[in-house]
Parts: sequence; C-alpha cells; structure tokens
Amino acid sequence: MKKMLNTAMVYFVSAIAAGVFYREFTKFHGYTGRTALGFVHGHLFAFGMLLFLLMALFCSREYGLLENKAFRHFYVLYNISLPFMVCTMLARGIIQVLNVELTKAGSASVSGIAGISHILMTISLFMLFAALKKTFSEK
Repeated sequence: MKKMLNTAMVYFVSAIAAGVFYREFTKFHGYTGRTALGFVHGHLFAFGMLLFLLMALFCSREYGLLENKAFRHFYVLYNISLPFMVCTMLARGIIQVLNVELTKAGSASVSGIAGISHILMTISLFMLFAALKKTFSEK
C-alpha cells in the first residue's frame, strides 16, 4: 500500500508541475490557442495519481494483489508507458507553442512514439485487469 501511495504522490507532484509549466510557458510565449500541454496536467492526475490511489485500496494484505505476477508486470510497464506518453505530449505541446515547422516525417515520428506509448499503456491495463480478476476470483 505504501508503494502505491508513494507512486500516487509522485504523479501528483508531476501533475502540479505540468500545470504550472503549461501556464507559465504559454504565458511567456503569448500563446492563447489549444495545445497538447494543456492535457498533460489532467493525464497525470487521472492516469497517475487517481489510479494509484485506487490501487492503494486494493493492495492490503487481505487481497494479496502485490504478490500477483501480472500486477508486478503491470506496475513496471505502466510506470514506463505513462511517463513516455507524457513526454510525447510535452514535446508536441512545446512544438505547437513555439510554432516549430516539423517535416511530415518529424510529425509522424512524434505521433508514432505517442502511439507506441498508448499501446504499452493498453497492454499494462490488460495486465491490471488480469491481476484483479485472478486476485478476486481466488477470494
């Protein structure tokens, strides 16, 4: 449970930092349009902090979720893919604010990397559901 709470706290601090960065970066550059930077804050709160706060509820010794192999794999893969996704959102948002002209290949590369991170998150969430199903079917 402590591990899940610590993970939630890291995502909370990251979400706050992302929100401040978004506000100050766009204000400094006089940018008023929509940008991917505006979504980083919410993604870190929902997919990071809230998910791991909920996981803390299920991680008591009574359930034994932390001992589940699929859950351990979920935890590692998810904590790789979410920051990976956030980094691509940050890159896309900074490119938008600075009005950097990317080549077609450059834009496709950023989109491709974002797609890979989404695929990894999907796989990790399937692992989470498998772990939850196995844990609660044994009780």
